[in-house]
Amino acid sequence: MSPEDEQRRMAKYMIIGMWVLLVALLIMTFSHILKRQNNPNQELLAQQGTGNAVVRLKRNRYGHYVASGRINGEPVTFMLDTGATDVAVPARLADQLGLQRGRKRLYQTAKGPVTAYTTVLNQVRLGSIKVRDVRASINPDMNNDEVLLGMSFLKQLDFSQRGDTLTLRQY
Repeated sequence: MSPEDEQRRMAKYMIIGMWVLLVALLIMTFSHILKRQNNPNQELLAQQGTGNAVVRLKRNRYGHYVASGRINGEPVTFMLDTGATDVAVPARLADQLGLQRGRKRLYQTAKGPVTAYTTVLNQVRLGSIKVRDVRASINPDMNNDEVLLGMSFLKQLDFSQRGDTLTLRQY
């Protein structure tokens, strides 16, 4: 192979490598943008209001309040659901968190009846709000890793919505 052919071949590989790198960077950038659109509350600022913890959430592009938080110190993604009686944890995530399955219980959901397992979360944290001993369910029918933050957590807060912002205040 002549030196010119070798140079052309190397140039071709460098151009292919550049395109692969460019596509990878674009995928990473757009994936970050999409993740931020789904969860605009990934980094909640700690706020204190008259001695109580306050968290302000922005609604995502789909109209839901999704936020990063913690269960028993481990990072999770919450979707607030005032229609859920308890905090609902997908079974796969519950296993990763080491949650203990309690008794079976039948829950009525928007998709119909679901059999889940009761559990208690030692601590649920959303920004500066911390609630201990939160009743929850482990749901084997949930296929994603989002935890439904139901009324067993939310009933311990005062919350109000104004525009696209939901303000949660711990009493």
